[in-house]
Amino acid sequence: MKLDLNVDVHHLTRVEGHGSIRIRVQNGDIKEAAWEVIETPRYFEVMLKGKKWDAAAVLTARICGICSIGHTLASLRATENAFGITIPEAAKKLRILAKHGETLQSHYLHLFFLAAPDFLGLPSALPLIESNPEVVAIAARLKGLANNMCDLIAGRTTHPVSIQVGGMSHKPSRRELLALRDELLRSVEDVAATIALFKTLTIPDFTRETEFVALKGVKEYPFIGGDLVSTDGIVKKENEYRAMTNEFCVEHSTSKWCKLSRNSFAVGALARVNNNYKLLHKEAQKLAEELGLKPVNHNPFMNNIAQLVECVHCTYDSVKLIDELVKMPQDEPIRVKVEPKAGIGVGAVEVPRGILYHEYEYDNNGRVVKANCIIPTTQNHANIWDDMHELVKVNLVKGMTDAKMELLCSMLVRAYDPCISCSVH
Repeated sequence: MKLDLNVDVHHLTRVEGHGSIRIRVQNGDIKEAAWEVIETPRYFEVMLKGKKWDAAAVLTARICGICSIGHTLASLRATENAFGITIPEAAKKLRILAKHGETLQSHYLHLFFLAAPDFLGLPSALPLIESNPEVVAIAARLKGLANNMCDLIAGRTTHPVSIQVGGMSHKPSRRELLALRDELLRSVEDVAATIALFKTLTIPDFTRETEFVALKGVKEYPFIGGDLVSTDGIVKKENEYRAMTNEFCVEHSTSKWCKLSRNSFAVGALARVNNNYKLLHKEAQKLAEELGLKPVNHNPFMNNIAQLVECVHCTYDSVKLIDELVKMPQDEPIRVKVEPKAGIGVGAVEVPRGILYHEYEYDNNGRVVKANCIIPTTQNHANIWDDMHELVKVNLVKGMTDAKMELLCSMLVRAYDPCISCSVH
């Protein structure tokens, strides 16, 4: 057993935002195993006060450069629920297609450039350019495809302009959709090469009993709206999200923490797979089985594998959505008239790192009276803390060195793919 240990990572690299790891063990006693968030609060809810209904999504998309489509969709859903708006079926499909583009963008970025270097014993992805240029080329092609999807459907790679309150302002032509379909099918070869690469990586053997929270799918693997569910059996309505998140403050973090049935819970790709495994595309289920991902999986490092499984699901589901869209009449409506009124609405959307909640209260003139936005990483901080404490405890007994413990704990945080600066509100 290791009696003394000192790890001080200030700040952790290859994550979004600033967070630090501090581990201190004296005479075999864990004095500290801390995940600290030190970002300055951003107060984006206050910025929304007094703004008109058609400005909320434009502003909140700027909260995050990676999840800007997700923020837009959560914002629009909150506004539409407040006004009692139901959007057309074609708009629903286009929004899911845009969401898939963002999920692929984010997951491929994380898997290739942020997580993979740890497993390959590299300090960053840059050495891969010389040692394995084909891997970098595959990553660039897949990320480029995802960018093209967002450009076509949402109007921009980030900060979308085509997704509006009431539906969509633009529908791609049949020719453009079919060209995207061909591009998605051609990408299957690159996806297969990515799977082959990740099959060679060794996932750390670690488990801790965890509660996982996600949207509850009914007929489709869920991304936009619906009930909330946890692997501990809790089910809540979308507008009961505060009872699901239970935010509270702690002294050592500028971000709030969350809890439900236990001290902490996790959201993200692993939480979605654990709660909605049967709704994954059959090809994604097949991959999950090959990689040993069966619900309920309690290894946080398997979140990387869950992201890869979701990439397969989003690729094949996008092809299905395009097939459905091109069969619709060209004059199929994609937007309904918007009539602002006083009300409160909640929008819950599964962004790459987990459930994102927006809630707005509007006055009679359609101006925001009050807003609340809870970001997925906010919900994961407490679980990262609890995982880290257990990870240190388990590996202390094995006599792990300071350097190996630093790497393992850094990999743990990166496995959550945190968006740290967004989590502070």
